[in-house]
Amino acid sequence: MTSTVDVPTRAVEPAPPVAPRSQAETRPWKRLLRLLALTVLAIAFTYPFLWLVSASLKPGELVFDNSLIPDRWAPGNYVTVWREVELLKWLGNSVAVGVAAAVAATLSSAFVAFGFAYFRFKGRDLLFGLVLATMMLPGAVTMVPVFMEWNAVGLAATQVPLWAQNLFGSAFYIFLLRQFFRSVSRDMYEAAQLDGAGWLRVFWSFALPAVRPALIVVFLLELKASWTDLMKPLIYLRDVDLYTLPLGLKSVLDRFGTGGESEWELVMTASVIATIPMIALFLVAQRYFIEGANPQQRGRS
Repeated sequence: MTSTVDVPTRAVEPAPPVAPRSQAETRPWKRLLRLLALTVLAIAFTYPFLWLVSASLKPGELVFDNSLIPDRWAPGNYVTVWREVELLKWLGNSVAVGVAAAVAATLSSAFVAFGFAYFRFKGRDLLFGLVLATMMLPGAVTMVPVFMEWNAVGLAATQVPLWAQNLFGSAFYIFLLRQFFRSVSRDMYEAAQLDGAGWLRVFWSFALPAVRPALIVVFLLELKASWTDLMKPLIYLRDVDLYTLPLGLKSVLDRFGTGGESEWELVMTASVIATIPMIALFLVAQRYFIEGANPQQRGRS
């Protein structure tokens, strides 16, 4: 009599699926064409700035010779500009106004966007649509009434109008941040409420940290917009000591870029000095643009 012994068998785990290779990987010539196209576009976009830097380092008679490497260099242009105009003061004004405008726009827009993303109330969609409709309104339509309001309170000749208008939020930033707030699971908000947190505490301690990349993107976009804005400083500022960089560059252009003996090398030098801070800021914060580009749809409300 024979007995059979059951031998335990181990289930064989299926092999992980192999991801299909993209066409760019299977066809090297397509990858080469893509790399070539990106190289051409990179050169096309960076050449104007390289030309500007080169022109700022040339003597006056060689500024427009269209060569990136001149025969003679004139680095003293930067010393002359710092000595002749108040660039350092204008840089400080632009930093102060830009940071104030960016903080005001980011916090106010986030507060409104959180309300539209989480709270449910009658007419919410209609009100949100009206907010978005304000983006269709040209800024020139409200320019005179807004100036009259600031003039009525005695602040028309100060830097306050350059950033205080952002305390009322921006329709575009509200739309952008609302999408990110909607991607956050409602369970987190409800758990915070069960622990006794009020709405302001939920907004400040839970909602804002959850969408930090988007907040940084909004902050940087508004900082850049304020840094390059010429219209509002041109309308409100009269005192040279209050000038921001765009208005200061216009005064440099009026002084050195007109007349029979124009000194365009100094105009180019001042333009380089005004451009470098934004380039450095983008290089430092570019990863936040990538993180804030595609919010994960973790929850909908």
